Amino acid sequence: MKNLKYILSIVAIAALTISCSSDDDFTPAQGGPAAPDFSGVFAQQDQMGRPAVNTVFVSGDSKNMFNKTIPTQQNAAFQSMFQTNLEGLSPAYANPEDTNALGLTSAEFTGLLATDVLNVSLDGPTTFYDGTNVLTGRNLTDDVITVELILIFGGETGLTAPEFPGLSNDNVDANDKDFLNEFPYLASAW
Repeated sequence: MKNLKYILSIVAIAALTISCSSDDDFTPAQGGPAAPDFSGVFAQQDQMGRPAVNTVFVSGDSKNMFNKTIPTQQNAAFQSMFQTNLEGLSPAYANPEDTNALGLTSAEFTGLLATDVLNVSLDGPTTFYDGTNVLTGRNLTDDVITVELILIFGGETGLTAPEFPGLSNDNVDANDKDFLNEFPYLASAW
């Protein structure tokens, strides 16, 4: 039921976003509100399906291009950069035999990450990673940054110990406020 509420809240936010207008002089048509105006030219400026992916894996001079590239073209354009940067951060990945905690080689892992979208499972648990399910969505309580740190710095299975154990956890284990039990679920600002 919690997953359904989460999905419904995303749909509600999307509907609200689509129905918002930057036209300060908007006057609804007689008899009710006017349909949204989608005329004009729009350009994607930013995206963040998975937190920290762009920050960590996209080289500084390519960040704007990554943000403007549509997801279906990101893998072809950026996977090799992601792989180079991953292997620079965690040299054990340069060994093609080593895999991370998901069982993915550096090429497979960066191929997954280079398409920066948030997948949503409609028939299974919604989680960023719970030890079994991988990238099937994201709960507010998922420790996304720690999962990413484990996969980058501490999850290579070919190693007897994590390569950089001190970098495998952000040590932020809880939200500073409890989440709400109803929409919008996020706690109010302090």
